[in-house]
Amino acid sequence: MATSLAVARPAPTVKQPRNPISRKQVERVISRSVAVIGLVFGAQTLPWLLGQAGEAQPWWLMIFVPALFGMLIVVVVASFANKAVRFMHGTFAVVYFLALLSWPFTVIPGVEVFSGIHWLNYLITVATAMAAIAFNRVLATIYLFAAPLVYLIVRILPVGGGAPWQLAVLETFYALILGSAIMIIVTMLRQAASNVDSAQATALLRYGNAVRQHATEVERVQVDSIVHDSVLTTLISAARAYTPEAERLAAVMAGNAIGHLREAAATSPDDISTVQATDLAQRVITSAELLASNFTCAVRSVGARSLPVVAAEAVHSAAVQAMMNSIQHAGASDTQRSVEVRGLEGNGIEILVTDTGAGFDLDSVPQERLGVRVSIVERVANAGGRTAIASVPGAGTQICIQWPHGNRSDEINTESVRTIRNDAEGDDL
Repeated sequence: MATSLAVARPAPTVKQPRNPISRKQVERVISRSVAVIGLVFGAQTLPWLLGQAGEAQPWWLMIFVPALFGMLIVVVVASFANKAVRFMHGTFAVVYFLALLSWPFTVIPGVEVFSGIHWLNYLITVATAMAAIAFNRVLATIYLFAAPLVYLIVRILPVGGGAPWQLAVLETFYALILGSAIMIIVTMLRQAASNVDSAQATALLRYGNAVRQHATEVERVQVDSIVHDSVLTTLISAARAYTPEAERLAAVMAGNAIGHLREAAATSPDDISTVQATDLAQRVITSAELLASNFTCAVRSVGARSLPVVAAEAVHSAAVQAMMNSIQHAGASDTQRSVEVRGLEGNGIEILVTDTGAGFDLDSVPQERLGVRVSIVERVANAGGRTAIASVPGAGTQICIQWPHGNRSDEINTESVRTIRNDAEGDDL
């Protein structure tokens, strides 16, 4: 008869990407892209600047030309160094706007002004892009409209070439459209990156809460197990110890209880040390011999495998509790009992505790009873293992404890017992 196993479902492991999309990363990419494009536009502007250099006052050229082109280089360096990025972009935008405002007042009187596009026009899109990076949304929007408007007014004046208003409007709208497109892209990327950051923060918060809840549940099960196994069961056995055999059993249980409490205090959840499976098997067999003399013990194919200390303690404690339940509830002394420890494929281990006693109906076990549900099933599940229980009143009981839960056990071959299913969605043990 196939056995349905109680499978522990560990908390999902969330692995962050190596380079997650974030607001900082998006800002870095945008600033570097604008800086490089600005440098390219600046290089393309040089021929027009040299052709129109004779129109403006030399002092104006000596101030603003080095300032503008020098700032383009500084912006590139700052963007790739990720230092003072917004400040440098904002400085270029301010310097450009001052150059645009002072341009008509520095034209040399009587000089023939070039009627084509002024060299400052080729940098207006760069300036609006840098303003979008450096300033907040309101200031960037004001700059987006203010810079083309100033260019439009100067372009119509004689000092700006006296362009027809249709041509001036066309040049202005061209700069405005490009600047608007860049600002929209920057705003959308920033908003998307902020949403990603918010989603990541929310996911991490929920994951942290889930981890804390899982840790609390594991601790609750551990405390319930220790209280049930080490305190209540020992006290009940001592209170019912009317025969020398019962007194000896109560003494052994008291010694085991002290050992469990000591081990629980010494073992931390993140302990990465391991225990040899042979040592675990010997501990289980020794516990069985101390608890009762009629346990038939066997160890098969354990080999050189090992398992974590926390898992070994959980498996051993669950096996001892299963044997104690058999002694206390299975029936008369002529009941045949056995414990078998054997290795499984994939470094796994399995413990079978079997008796031919009274058996019980798992469906009728009250929820407040902790012996099977907490001390065995949940304890093993929280350690990464699983448990299968088969029992029928009058036909005996078999408890199969496996670690880890990835292994597949053989069928529980106790005849005339029915399989009790315990799954993660709702166990009623």
